[in-house]
Amino acid sequence: MATMTAAERREQEKAAFDAYMDECPTHQLMGIIGNKWSMLVLLDLARGTRRYAEIAKALPGVSAKMLTQTLRSLERDGFVARSVTPSVPVQVEYTLTLLGERIVPLLASIREWADRHIGEINAARERYVEGTGQAVGADGRSLG
Repeated sequence: MATMTAAERREQEKAAFDAYMDECPTHQLMGIIGNKWSMLVLLDLARGTRRYAEIAKALPGVSAKMLTQTLRSLERDGFVARSVTPSVPVQVEYTLTLLGERIVPLLASIREWADRHIGEINAARERYVEGTGQAVGADGRSLG
């Protein structure tokens, strides 16, 4: 029986971990709601059915391309339904599905928690910078 080198063993463990992460429901969900715009789109649609322009107006920082991609992704994943009314011009509306409605309380809780605790996070970042002398950006990544 051949023995594995440490590098081969790490590579095998990494492959097994990657396979686990691909199947992990929590990891998959975080990939959806962790998208920069998904949570904001879902929370906007929680207010009711919206046309594309209404969503875009509610989220002025999102580009048309990103909003389209986000809506398609949320539709693919079953959170959003898209309905087309044949008229001139064609009318397209987006609404939450039952699955989308079920995730809104979780997203609202995350938003509420973030609003309540972001000051503590920012203070911790400042203490970290002061203790290490490294500058960090708003995303927490080192700038130096």
